[in-house]
Amino acid sequence: MRGRIVSAADERFMRMAIRLARRGEGIASPNPMVGAVVVREGRAVGSGWHQGPGTPHAERVALKEAGASCSGATLYVTLEPCAHQGRTAPCAPAVIESGVRRVVVGMQDPDPRVSGRGTTLLREAGIEVTTDLLVAETRELYEAYLVHRTQGRPFVIQKSAITLDGKIAAADGTSQWITGEEARKDAHLLRARSDAVCVGVGSVITDDPLLTVRVPHSGNDPIRVVVDSNARTPVESRMLTAGPPTIIYTTASPDSERAAKLQRAGAEVIEVAHESGRVSLKAMLDDLARKGVMTLLLEGGATLTGSFASGGWIDKYVFYLAPKLLGDEGLSALSGWTAATINSAKNLVIESVEMIGGDLKVIAYPKIETSDLTSGES
Repeated sequence: MRGRIVSAADERFMRMAIRLARRGEGIASPNPMVGAVVVREGRAVGSGWHQGPGTPHAERVALKEAGASCSGATLYVTLEPCAHQGRTAPCAPAVIESGVRRVVVGMQDPDPRVSGRGTTLLREAGIEVTTDLLVAETRELYEAYLVHRTQGRPFVIQKSAITLDGKIAAADGTSQWITGEEARKDAHLLRARSDAVCVGVGSVITDDPLLTVRVPHSGNDPIRVVVDSNARTPVESRMLTAGPPTIIYTTASPDSERAAKLQRAGAEVIEVAHESGRVSLKAMLDDLARKGVMTLLLEGGATLTGSFASGGWIDKYVFYLAPKLLGDEGLSALSGWTAATINSAKNLVIESVEMIGGDLKVIAYPKIETSDLTSGES
């Protein structure tokens, strides 16, 4: 049985598993967030979620909590149980040994080491398997994981605080604060759920950001990433003196004097491929993926945002729209890229709109266009 909700109970318990999975936001990566619920006679008798690399998978946690109640029960799990040995033992054999009668899976795992193997093992053991439940919800849950596993790069979220006339700063460069306190807190929660946050060297020089999470008990600080083609990041920058790791991507030789000073100040300086002297965003994203970065939050200025947008590297947009106007000389949210005609505009699909305090939060995704480019430089 595929692609449909079998019963109201199936829907209810899978939603419970999805809520459990979301507890892993910001900590499960580079593993996927997974939630699991064991149900017997209409009642949840065990539940679990994945708390990070090296910790037990959600299925094993739920099965252990359920104990003997697993016999004849149904296991709801948001992602196909794994069938390969990683940091921990595979889950499919544990599910088989538990005695559950039925397994309901939200989405098949896109990882080639797993895809289809887990459900095949379960069926061969005589367990009834239902897949593709609540497809829209599970795909949204795994949007970053899907890109990371199928395209070999992080899922890129562009976050912008802008005025209603599309400006990110006034003519004099001031931007604190465009949005209100509630929107800024929400943006910090978005940062806490990301593996890394990325800015350009211009933002570092102008704003000297710390790029940490300033909402108590909201999650871990992300890795700081700076796109800096010529190693211009000041060695006295705050992000080099405290907090999580900082990676500076440059085209300058790591043996150069400036790069060496940044390394001594605590940064990891990585030279990547370039064109016309500018860091290749593709090369940078490939390297971040190899480091286990699944979600990259882009908080750069207009130039870096324009480079990502023109290259087609942005997977999701989060706009915080403030009820302000800055006029002609305000700084645009995008620079270095222009749609010459309305027909060449990059089209987005709005997913949701909500009020956050006095500001408007808009989440949108790129509409698939055959004319989209596949590479970009900054």
